[in-house]
Amino acid sequence: MEKTMAHPVMEHPFSKSTSQTERCQKLLETVSSDDSLGIIINADPDAMASALALKRLFWRKLRKIEILHVNAIDRPDNLAMIRLLNIKQRRIRSMRGRKLTKWAMVDSQPSHYPPFKDHPFDIIIDHHPIDPASRAVFMDIREDYGANATIMCEYLKSMKVVPSTRLATALFYGIKTDTDNFVRDSLTNDVNAFKYLYQFANMNTIKKIESSELSRHALADFRNAIEGLVFINNMAYVNMGEVDNPDTLVIIADFFMKLAETEWSMVAGVYDKKLIFILRNAGFRGNAGKTVKKLFEPWGGSGGGHRSAGRAEIPLTEIESKIGNRNDLNEMILEKLKNFKHKHSPSQNGTSMGSKS
Repeated sequence: MEKTMAHPVMEHPFSKSTSQTERCQKLLETVSSDDSLGIIINADPDAMASALALKRLFWRKLRKIEILHVNAIDRPDNLAMIRLLNIKQRRIRSMRGRKLTKWAMVDSQPSHYPPFKDHPFDIIIDHHPIDPASRAVFMDIREDYGANATIMCEYLKSMKVVPSTRLATALFYGIKTDTDNFVRDSLTNDVNAFKYLYQFANMNTIKKIESSELSRHALADFRNAIEGLVFINNMAYVNMGEVDNPDTLVIIADFFMKLAETEWSMVAGVYDKKLIFILRNAGFRGNAGKTVKKLFEPWGGSGGGHRSAGRAEIPLTEIESKIGNRNDLNEMILEKLKNFKHKHSPSQNGTSMGSKS
């Protein structure tokens, strides 16, 4: 039987003026020794590292702590991280029936997952844009941070917890990936945490995880992506159609950002009856998160992200009335992107197409 929350719910995250000491104190006050805690994540390096750090902060303070992920984990590098760092976690699809008294979410917010958006949370620690609907007994959201692992590193340091090699390696890699080696938006705080963790982390483990990015199966996805590539001014775009894993779209979007001609990269695909868009931006102009939100929320989906990285998801049921088949859908996407680039690109040189659209 789950307990109801005894503490008042925060309707807004801590203000920037709140000291780290006060945040630490309030975090510890959120739980008691007889509590069991479920930490919900969308398992990527930053989220897994953050969950491990929160688990360490409550080590020997709670009766039980579980890390629970909402997504399928298929990326070879993520699987390598889990294996090499021995990260224990389980898949969760519903919060009903679990004998846990407290719930936490790190590197995300409840509204990102419809099954959990109305469930009361005790702890939310995140670095994504604040959702006005987010509520928790303890809510620390710092959207200017490049990585959630940086926030967790600051908690560890404030509580005088020296990270183990395993935890430091996870946090180091989490910051490394979420800032894309500090190419994406980040703060001095991210750099300082990165430098601090370097002395404890295992660099050989980091190298092995990073060298595990691809599998033989992924080569077919790259071939399809290259064959379907379309250039719209300085934007590389491809529609991957049905995909087995949405992480494929992320890998392809990052890959096309390596092209010398690319300042924007967008990859579309269908997964779990949703149309998903991944957007990357390397230029000084424009904001990927705001752009993907503006482009695709009118189609009935949700979108957002950071200046250099954005994502949108649209249930296919929302746009079924507008499309006759998948070819029509791709033409709609291309038309929308061409209109966008015509308005926002200084060159306005039209389009150059790949082998197919």
